[in-house]
Amino acid sequence: MTWPRGLGYIEAPRLSRQDGTGTAGLPGIVIPFILCPLTPPIPALGGTGRGPAGPCFCNVWMGKEFMRRITVLLVILAAVTGTALSSHGAQSKDDPWREVDRGLYIGEFTPREKSKVNDSKITIVKADPRVYSFKLFCASEHGKIKMTAKEWCQKHNLLSAINAGMYQEDGIRNVGYMKNFGHINNPKLSAAYKAVLAFNPVESVLPEIQIIDLKCQDFERLRSKYQTLVQNIRMISCRQENVWTKQDKIWSMAVFGIDKGGNALLIFTESPYSGYDFAYVLLSLPISIYNAMYLEGGQQANLYFSANDVEFERIGRPISLDVSDRVPAARPIPNVIGIAKRPKRSIN
Repeated sequence: MTWPRGLGYIEAPRLSRQDGTGTAGLPGIVIPFILCPLTPPIPALGGTGRGPAGPCFCNVWMGKEFMRRITVLLVILAAVTGTALSSHGAQSKDDPWREVDRGLYIGEFTPREKSKVNDSKITIVKADPRVYSFKLFCASEHGKIKMTAKEWCQKHNLLSAINAGMYQEDGIRNVGYMKNFGHINNPKLSAAYKAVLAFNPVESVLPEIQIIDLKCQDFERLRSKYQTLVQNIRMISCRQENVWTKQDKIWSMAVFGIDKGGNALLIFTESPYSGYDFAYVLLSLPISIYNAMYLEGGQQANLYFSANDVEFERIGRPISLDVSDRVPAARPIPNVIGIAKRPKRSIN
């Protein structure tokens, strides 16, 4: 930019905002000011007069040249301020996320790989673990009463909830290891399942939430460092590899993921996919997924969300149902992972 004679500028530091891939720079704000010759201080304005190359308050004759400079200055200020504000407040057309509250986003995606049935839409809730806490609720800890995801949210003041995993024939115990602080839902670590969702850390240096990949990480070392642990089937490894066995069977799915920025992803597809195909779908989406584990499938799969006047429920469908058919009622489930807002605190 060529500046009018007598004007200088300062470029302020670039701003940052969080988007689907981490942080993206916003334009630096250019602040113009009048350059003037060395003048005596002006006590009424607190001025000091800094010389010919610096900003200062100056005694300038109120003539045409001064008014011209002021007009140019105001035009430039309006332009750069408007640009900065619009960049900060507007959502990019390419940004798939809708921010419902600070650190809480929802996204709806239509992948290139279409399902054989229904509309192929995938719903994802993204939560920043610095702003939101994660909670495990088990029927085994709460009177053995099973509820839908919506009912779990309403009873325990959660913003969102999703299946915590598949359950055994007794309808209560998780198929893999599951503990919540002092409560043990299933004490047995399954050799077949290679992912453990961990949250409620005992040390502040640990991630608030992570999916421990038993093929990449030392689970025995990390086991005692988290108060809540939920074991399930690994879908996407720590190397962003699809580790699901190829198969033809398809079903609706609830999945938990972590993105490369450490955000939690509650993922749901009503449209049926095979686990193998859906892992590839997730890797293809613009969500920066780091790793993921399977939670539940079929009509038992359930996701509920309600925050700031945005409410929806996703329920697994029978494969025979077309998108235009009536969605079946949500089924009560024994274990859910929920999201709640933390008390306000500063984010580093």
